[in-house]
Amino acid sequence: MSLPLSETDRWTTWDRFLEATPDAGFMQSSWWAEFRAGAGYESFGVTLKERDAIVGGAMVMKWSYAPGRCFYYIPDGPVLTGDEPAAGEVFAGILEYIDKRRKTEGKTVSHLRIEPRWRCLPGFVRGFQVLASPDNYAEPRDTLCVDLRQSEDAILAQMKPKGRYNIRIARKHGVSIVEDASDQGIADFLGIYGVTAIRQRTQAKLPGYFKALVSKLSPRQQVSIFFAEHQGRRLAAAIVVYFGRRATYFFGGSLALHRHVMAPYLLQFEIMRSAKARGCEWYDLWGIAPGNRPDDPWHDITIFKRKFGGVEINLVPTLDYIYDPTVYAHYVSTASPTAPHRPEQPEWSARSIGNPALMHEDDTINA
Repeated sequence: MSLPLSETDRWTTWDRFLEATPDAGFMQSSWWAEFRAGAGYESFGVTLKERDAIVGGAMVMKWSYAPGRCFYYIPDGPVLTGDEPAAGEVFAGILEYIDKRRKTEGKTVSHLRIEPRWRCLPGFVRGFQVLASPDNYAEPRDTLCVDLRQSEDAILAQMKPKGRYNIRIARKHGVSIVEDASDQGIADFLGIYGVTAIRQRTQAKLPGYFKALVSKLSPRQQVSIFFAEHQGRRLAAAIVVYFGRRATYFFGGSLALHRHVMAPYLLQFEIMRSAKARGCEWYDLWGIAPGNRPDDPWHDITIFKRKFGGVEINLVPTLDYIYDPTVYAHYVSTASPTAPHRPEQPEWSARSIGNPALMHEDDTINA
């Protein structure tokens, strides 16, 4: 007779399933749910099993964006395995549980948002609508991934000529790469990142976001902060997250100072070398602008990223299933990037909440 799994054991099993699933993303992990809890997100999980083996599921986050109103959000998910007919049954089971959960909410749930890591939309997905334009609660759907299974020479060879040239220039100027996730390293990253956000006229994450992220992931050895240095000055920085077989360039920045030494180019290549040595198979450059969109805010950073080659990955768009059209219309009016919106809590917490919350026995459905 086996004893019921504890809450922690269920989430550990889910995380292991994710890490063994090639296309799964870290935003479905239990630690991502814990991290986002510091900003006010709630979460719950649902898994489907066949003969005690997980065949799919989702970590579902809940965000309350107005009094008495919220929505459900599945970043990087749901996660499904198997062929389309079997995956369709699992998908239906996930939606059925979520809808049952919704009916017990004390708030009105306007919609369910999903961002699965699928490259094409399966036929079993019905009733969802494509998000017309990105809002404050959507992640990039297009990215570049560099295959680290190649030799270092092959990784360089698949880059654009200008990328290889700039790496050589950085080496010629004596640029060096260091890793530093100490308090000073976090402070240095925040300085570079903040200056970059101002220069690019983008909205920067709050300092507490990065402090909590590094605090959460450092004990798990799933985060690094890299710097490119020249003559004792840190000129470029990057935060890299590791999950499964993938290393992800999550956030970064560079100073306009000494741009001629091409520090950001050597930084990226050395991160690839480090991730390869660590056993990662892919380096995800985390987000590029869609093609033929010169007005996209990510246009300039996309030009930079494309110099490193890689395989372009175009995921299905962000999808919303609307439960209440009237309340959803209110959500749309408040969630667009140009609309005033409720900021995340300014004081982030790096505390452990024990579990992301509520992956109970009845959240696990046997297929």
